[in-house]
Amino acid sequence: MGSYNSCPICTGSSPAHYLTCTDHLVSRKNFELSRCSECGFIFTSSPPDEIKISNYYESEDYISHTDSGKNFIDKIYRLVRKVMLVRKRKLVVRNIRKPTGKILDLGCGTGHFLNEMNRSGWKTTGVEVNQKAREYAGSKFSLDVFPPEALRSFPDHEYDCISLWHVLEHFHEPFDYFREIKRLLKPDGFVFVALPNSDSFDAMHYGKEWAAFDVPRHLWHFNPSTFSLFASKTGFRITSLNVLPFDVFYISILSEKHKGTILPSLTGMTMGKIYFLLSLFNRKRGSSIVYTLKMEGD
Repeated sequence: MGSYNSCPICTGSSPAHYLTCTDHLVSRKNFELSRCSECGFIFTSSPPDEIKISNYYESEDYISHTDSGKNFIDKIYRLVRKVMLVRKRKLVVRNIRKPTGKILDLGCGTGHFLNEMNRSGWKTTGVEVNQKAREYAGSKFSLDVFPPEALRSFPDHEYDCISLWHVLEHFHEPFDYFREIKRLLKPDGFVFVALPNSDSFDAMHYGKEWAAFDVPRHLWHFNPSTFSLFASKTGFRITSLNVLPFDVFYISILSEKHKGTILPSLTGMTMGKIYFLLSLFNRKRGSSIVYTLKMEGD
């Protein structure tokens, strides 16, 4: 990804400093966010490269790569995940309009979503960068999970559905991945992309302490407008937008923890409820959004 003198989305020439955020998970280091004055896209200015950034995922508290569930926040995450797995499956089936098919999940983590789809009769394939998570998904659920470099060997137009649940924001080269997605997707297939929303009510409230900035692991900080621009540039269009309703509670609790609040769980649940209710009237301000995509022209 490197350091940018122009906006990586619209190529505008005037990105400016936006916020200084702290890595609360691993290093306690500060990282700068820039914002394009033309399209509004926010991005982490000078993150570690693809090799060095792996060090920033080495934590037992990084929930996407572990099922430890040691603390209260992790327990909430795991409880909510059970509910959301069913909601995600129903979202896929509702859009594709057939009960089964072939699905590729990019950044599948420990494999819980793919297991949900597999149990419902879907043929599943996963891609995951973390070796321990791949091994867990294989041993726990008997899933086929591959490292990212295997993508290039997958056949063209193979999948009815490709999903990225809070994954795209981690990719150093998102345009490269979307070129592969376009190649792998069937002409009438769907792509589902879940992303934190940098224009959400909670992001505006917490500012630099908003947990979903998650520097330096999150490189890109989309909102509905900037993601629509990204999708168009990669040959896709947004067909629907849905809020992931429970993410705001988890993010609010973590954000309160980052602030040093005495009772982060209680305060975070209260604030999360407020922002959840507000998002019912304005989905584009929801904390976490699922975008449903189709290829342009389809």
